[in-house]
Amino acid sequence: MTDLFTPYDLHGLELPNRIVMSAMTRTRASDTGVPTDLMRDYYVQRASAGLIVTECTQVSDQGHGIIRCPGLHRADQIEGWRKVTDAVHAAGGRIYVQLWHCGRVAHPEMRGGEPPVAPSPLPAEGDFFLPRGRVEFPTPRPLRVEEIAPIVEDFARATRNAQEAGFDGVELHGANGYLQDQFLQDGSNHRTDAYGGGVANRARLMIETAEAMIGAWSADRVGLRLSPSSYLYGMKDSDARETFGHLVTAFDRLGVGYLTFLEPNGKDAKKGVQIEHVVEALGPLTSRPIIVNTGFDKDKGNEAIASGAVDLVAYGVPYIANPDLVERYRSDAPLNKPDPETFYGEGQKGYTDYPAMAGGTTP
Repeated sequence: MTDLFTPYDLHGLELPNRIVMSAMTRTRASDTGVPTDLMRDYYVQRASAGLIVTECTQVSDQGHGIIRCPGLHRADQIEGWRKVTDAVHAAGGRIYVQLWHCGRVAHPEMRGGEPPVAPSPLPAEGDFFLPRGRVEFPTPRPLRVEEIAPIVEDFARATRNAQEAGFDGVELHGANGYLQDQFLQDGSNHRTDAYGGGVANRARLMIETAEAMIGAWSADRVGLRLSPSSYLYGMKDSDARETFGHLVTAFDRLGVGYLTFLEPNGKDAKKGVQIEHVVEALGPLTSRPIIVNTGFDKDKGNEAIASGAVDLVAYGVPYIANPDLVERYRSDAPLNKPDPETFYGEGQKGYTDYPAMAGGTTP
């Protein structure tokens, strides 16, 4: 029977199992966005995953929206990531980088006074973390049409940089209320030009970005991450099934390497999500490999794989505390308990100091 431990051929990239380490922000890069030796150690510890997808990685200074977030748009950042990919590959792992632009989810105080940009002058909901404490999101500056093509090129350049840095592929972060997601959903996009209005126009930036990334590498090496049921940062759409159905169909035509679908989490469910079961609703619209994420343990992951509806299962929080998650699941060993106080921060505490199971090792 096919399960989490069955190998998978991802377009010629041989994965020893179907357990994916999900992209997770951990804020351990340098203040200038250069990956650190500590980040190298963190990813190497988790190299037994079938596939690692890195934390969101900015494609430009304009896309910078998280403190101590890595980038992939300068030579020193490429060099820093090369140390990570070389070490992960030496440990037998496979690693994709998640490329990202924050859009309106940012604050001028961490951007030299520059306001964040967005499709429309609508602030994100919630608050933003700065060293001095939490602050409200500002009203973003709406992007001019002529500014959009250079952003698309930033993603293409970052894709080429990813190849230079030794990654096995790239993932476009089209989820969680960031720039491409902001353009896609009509709750955050009130434009009336070629990038606003009907779903075809609102999906234009996401599709153009994917096409540029494919042109910079190949369709097989470009994955997409989508969160149709997330309300994070105030995201919403008047008809999520139509909007995301249009997008998934377009990505199927492009032949993208895979689609990651985030199922709704507990907070989303309490608000009455439009798409309660994302894979069930959108999976039939694509022939591309599907990765499912959010709320899975070993048993639920095996059930999802066995159903044939998904090809791989991504795990987030379990990977924070369990660098040897594959081995623990395989042997039904107990899991370390994660410490939410150290999910974001600096240093090795809560990052690289979680132990392997008794008798096990981490690289």
